[in-house]
Amino acid sequence: MRAYERLIQYTAYPTASDETSATCPSTPAQFDFARALVEEMKGLGIVDANVDANGYVFGTIPANIPNWNGTVIGFIAHMDVVDAVPFTQIHPRVVENYDGGDILLHRSPDVVLSPEEYPSLKNKVGKTLVVTDGLTLLGADDKAGIAEILTMAERLQADPSIRHGDIKIGFTPDEEIGRGADLFDVPRFGADFAYTVDGGGFGEVEYETFNAAALNVTVHGLSTHPGGAKGVMKNASLIAMEYAALLPEEERPEKTEGYEGFFHLTSMSGQVELAQLSYILRDHDAGILERRKEDARRAAEEINRRYGEGTVEIEISDSYRNMAEMIRPHWHLIDTAYEAVREAGGEPVSVPVRGGTDGSRLSYMGLPCPNLSTGGYNGHGRMEYACAEEMDGCVEVLIKIAEKYAERKQ
Repeated sequence: MRAYERLIQYTAYPTASDETSATCPSTPAQFDFARALVEEMKGLGIVDANVDANGYVFGTIPANIPNWNGTVIGFIAHMDVVDAVPFTQIHPRVVENYDGGDILLHRSPDVVLSPEEYPSLKNKVGKTLVVTDGLTLLGADDKAGIAEILTMAERLQADPSIRHGDIKIGFTPDEEIGRGADLFDVPRFGADFAYTVDGGGFGEVEYETFNAAALNVTVHGLSTHPGGAKGVMKNASLIAMEYAALLPEEERPEKTEGYEGFFHLTSMSGQVELAQLSYILRDHDAGILERRKEDARRAAEEINRRYGEGTVEIEISDSYRNMAEMIRPHWHLIDTAYEAVREAGGEPVSVPVRGGTDGSRLSYMGLPCPNLSTGGYNGHGRMEYACAEEMDGCVEVLIKIAEKYAERKQ
C-alpha cells in the first residue's frame, strides 16, 4: 500500500484535540485512532505494538542483522489534528496528473485551490494530489507522517534485503495543543535518537524551532447602568482592546516571516465586567522572547496605571524551547537526513520552523529529535493537500535513514 492510500483511510478518524480538556488524550477519537493503529501495526508484524493508558502508541521493528548492537533510531508522528477548521466528515479526493491549473474543490459555494494563491502547486504538474472538498481540513498534519512511518514498516518487513537495526515507532496525542510530549515515556520508547515526521514539502530537514510561551490576560471591569456610567463604568472589553493595542502591531504572525517572532492573539472573550485574551509568544532567539514577555508586562502596568491596580492580571508560562541547542551536539542526525534526502532524489533544505513539534520538547527530555518532511501542504486549513509522489519520497528517506543507522555503533 502506498502512503497516500493510508492517509486517505486515516481521514475517517476525526481526531482533533481539545485544549479545554484535562484528559490525555484530550478527545476520545484519538484513542479510537490509536487502537486502530495498533491493530494495523500488528497486522504488519509489529508484535509489540501497544497503546498506553494516555493514548501513546509504541512499537518496535526488530533488527534483521544478526547480533546487531548499534544505534536505535525512532520515528514519531502525531495523531491529532487542529479544531480551528471543520475536521469531521472529511471527503478526500485524488487529483491524478495535475495539470497546473485551478482545482475546483467545491461548488455552491465555489472553493478553488489555486496556484496563484498557493505557489507550492506550481511544481506539482503531473503529480498525484490528495485534496479536500474545500469544506474541511485533510489531516495530512500529521496523518501523512503516520502513513509514511507505517508504509516504511511494511516495506522493511516485506524486504529482508533492506538491512536495519532496531527501529522504534511512536505516535503521540495532543501535539496540536502543545501536550504531545507531556507524557511521552522516553525510557520506554527506547531510542537513542529519533525524528519526528511532521514537516511540509519533500526534502525538508528541520532542527530550529521557536522558543514559545503562552500569555493569558484577564481584565476586570466595573458595570453600571449606562445611563449613569460617566466616570464610573470600566468596560473590560474595551480595556482589553487597549491592552492589545499596546503590543507591537508589526509583530503579528501575518506581518512576520523567517526568524521574526510574534505576538499572536489566539482567542478573546469579554463583557463589561470581565474580558480575557489568550496569546502565544514566539521567537527563535530566547533573548528576544524574554523581551516579548517584558513588553506584555509593561502593557499590563500601563493599563493598571490608567485604570487602577488590579485592572489587568497576566499569566505567562513557557511552552517549549528552540531544539537547535540540543540537536547541534548530534549533527550526525542532520548529515544523515541530508544524505538520505539526496539518495531519495531530493535536495535537502533546512529553514527555521515557525512553530514547534513534539521534537522541540523531546529533544530537551533526552531524545534529540529533528523533524522531517511529509509531502503535506497548507496544514490547518481547508486548502490542505498532499502530494502522493512526495509522500513516496518521504518513505524512501525513512528507509535510507534506517539503513544508515544500522551501521552506526552506540
